[in-house]
Amino acid sequence: QVQLVGSGGGLVQAGGSLRLSCAASGNIFRITGMGWYRQAPGKQRELVAAITSGGGTDYANSVKGRFTISRDNAKNTVYLQMNSLKPEDTAVYYCNARITTTQNLVSTYWGQGTQVTVSS
Repeated sequence: QVQLVGSGGGLVQAGGSLRLSCAASGNIFRITGMGWYRQAPGKQRELVAAITSGGGTDYANSVKGRFTISRDNAKNTVYLQMNSLKPEDTAVYYCNARITTTQNLVSTYWGQGTQVTVSS
C-alpha cells in the first residue's frame, strides 16, 4: 500500500508564512509528478503548484512569486513554502503524487488534506 501524509497547516495572519510537507511511504518504486491542490468552501479543487521528478515547476497565477514548491526525492517528500499569505489562500490543501509501485502499478495518490486559515 502507498500512503501520503501531509502536515504543516494552521492559522496565520495575513502576510505571514507557512510550510506544508507531504511524505509518501509504502511500496514505492518511483514517484514522477508531485503537487499541491487546494479547495476552499463552496469552490472546486484547484492546482496550486506542481513539480516534476527533474525539478520543473508550475504555479497557479494567484500564487506566483509567493509560494515555492520543492521536493526531496530521497525522502519521497514534497514541500510548499507559502509566504505573504492572503485571506483568499484559506483552504484545505491536498498533496498528490504520481507513483509507480513495486508491483508496477501506476496511480495518483492523495494526502488527507491539511487546513490553512489566513486571518485578515
